[in-house]
Amino acid sequence: MTSNREIHLASRPSGWPVEENFRLVETDVPTPGPGQIVVRNQYMSVDPYMRGRMDDVKSYVPPYALDAPLDGGAIGEVVASEAPEVAVGDTVLHGLGWREYALLDATGARKVDPALAPASAYLSVLGMPGLTAYAGLLEVAAMKPGETVFVSAAAGSVGSLVGQIAKLKGAGRVIGSAGSAAKVERLRALGFDAAFDYHDGPVRESLRAAAPDGLDVYFDNVGGDHLEAAISALNVHGRVAICGMIAQYNATEPPAAPRNLSLVIGKRLTLRGFLVRDHNNVRETFVRDVAGWLREGRLSYDETVVDGIENAPAAFLGLLRGENLGKMLVRV
Repeated sequence: MTSNREIHLASRPSGWPVEENFRLVETDVPTPGPGQIVVRNQYMSVDPYMRGRMDDVKSYVPPYALDAPLDGGAIGEVVASEAPEVAVGDTVLHGLGWREYALLDATGARKVDPALAPASAYLSVLGMPGLTAYAGLLEVAAMKPGETVFVSAAAGSVGSLVGQIAKLKGAGRVIGSAGSAAKVERLRALGFDAAFDYHDGPVRESLRAAAPDGLDVYFDNVGGDHLEAAISALNVHGRVAICGMIAQYNATEPPAAPRNLSLVIGKRLTLRGFLVRDHNNVRETFVRDVAGWLREGRLSYDETVVDGIENAPAAFLGLLRGENLGKMLVRV
């Protein structure tokens, strides 16, 4: 192959992104220099955090540049190498998605074994979403056996794993919220003790019915009314692991909720934001535990796969609208 297709950011979104914010660009397949490799991407990830990078604002990662390819998690096969530690044919995980062929320093790639799990699993249950769920629940929120756990966006790539890991680690009761009746049924099939569709009524009322004795841990992927409801329901010394706030990523006005932060004082709550990159210290334990659960059939994961690099923007927009079950991936 001599041509390479990439998705560039054509313009910065105002509120909800649209297809016109992206551009499909054809370039040449790159040639590696010393210490570099070229990877033919097989799968790429689209993730909620990418929405923030489309705005030209200071954050924990630099914003995407205009008229340049976006990036994100990807996995693929090495097709050219000028690095002795990486061979042609190796399967590697790296951070240059949104393109068919990626040129990168070999130090920026991590070799994985496709015989142990499907390649896509390294972008979902055995990748960043899995580690986010594991570290957020067990390190950040420090869940203890017997506790009641609430997870928002619980049918997504992270939330669905949080709920299952909580049960595997001895949680007394696990509750999830999702955006459709079908997703609620899926959560029950995954072992959640209770689940509700947040469209069916005020989240605070649904959560009170699902957790009459209150919460000990809330894993927050949504923010807004979900965080407000959780603060009301949390017991004394409850903990919140704040992973994301997708409810306000596309907002053009300040969020209306939470309006009850004063409860944090009397309840002595802990609200802690976190980034998965700060928790590589538990990666080995995470891989050991999750690989074992997968082998034993005790952990399930869902993937929603969209075919074609040209459809990556549509996959990303679908993710923001909640059209995915589990991890949203693009098969390049």
